[in-house]
Formats: sequence, structure tokens, C-alpha cells
Amino acid sequence: MNLANPTITTCKALLQFCALLFAASALAQNPYAPLPAACGPKQVDFNVPDIQDFAFRNTLIQPQPGRALVYFIQDDGPWGEHQHYTLKIGMDGAWVGAYKNNSYFTVSMEPGEHHVCANVQSNSSFGSLVALLHFTAEQGKIYYFRTRFVAGMPGQIPPYVDFDPIDSDQAKYLIDSYPQSAATPKK
Repeated sequence: MNLANPTITTCKALLQFCALLFAASALAQNPYAPLPAACGPKQVDFNVPDIQDFAFRNTLIQPQPGRALVYFIQDDGPWGEHQHYTLKIGMDGAWVGAYKNNSYFTVSMEPGEHHVCANVQSNSSFGSLVALLHFTAEQGKIYYFRTRFVAGMPGQIPPYVDFDPIDSDQAKYLIDSYPQSAATPKK
């Protein structure tokens, strides 16, 4: 009688389950789906200057009285400066900014629930890639969200946008390391 090692069997099952979860999350980002309501109008694009034209602020700003503040940080790691795609950020149905090449920008907002969207600015199928989140902003609080765009590897890893809240210490480190974006809507 040949009995399989239960530890190996459990590890194989766990790996198969993790692979299934990864594939399901990748497939959930339909590259041809319309943009959700949290985003702005699809036809709006931004001009984003090259990284050498960005300003390094290196000082954190505080929320205006009665408002909350959000830092949006694009962090594509050490290769981010070679990333040529712009990510647009929408909030509650309007675009609030854009960035590329490991940079950040801030948005001041009213307290309350907000729905946020990250979308790749592109006329290719990447332009329909979206990541969503929502949060409830409190007066006087600061929030930090990081986006990452992974273009994928054909036949191996599908492209996706990652959009998550991050720890304030990590955010402050990235803000100190990256320039502030100066995007403007295209006319």
C-alpha cells in the first residue's frame, strides 16, 4: 500500500488553491469593461511632465480645517522610472489627478464616504484596467493609498492595477523619495 506523505499532499493542495485565487483575481479585471462610476469620464486624459520636471516637496502637508487629505502614491519600485504609462485617479465620479514614474499627489476632501478608482491612461486594452476602493474620510485625518501597474508577461501574468492603503511610515518614506506630480487635464 502506497500512502502519500500528508505534508506534501497538503502543500500541493495549498499551492493549487493559491494559483486558482491568483488566476481568478487576474480574470476579474476585464480589459474591455466600461469604467465604473467612481472613475471620471473615459475621454478625459492628462498631461504628466517627465519626472525631471516634477518638484520634490519633501514636506508633508496637513489637512485644511474641516477637511481630510489623501496622498496618492504611484510606486512601481526601482523600475518605475522606466514605466511610461500614466495612471489616472478618480474619486466619486470625477478625475482628481494623474501620475507616472514613481510620484505622488494630494487631494483635499470633505469628510464622508468616498469611492476611488485607478485607471491606466491608454488607448490600448490597458486603458480599461481599473482598481477600486472606498473609504470613509474623517475631518483632520490623512490617508495614504499606493497604486502599482504591472504590464504583465504575455501568456504568463496578465496586466493589472493594484490599489491599496499603505502604512503611514511607508508612505512618508515614499513621499520623501518621490517627486510630486504636476498633471494637468489635456485640452
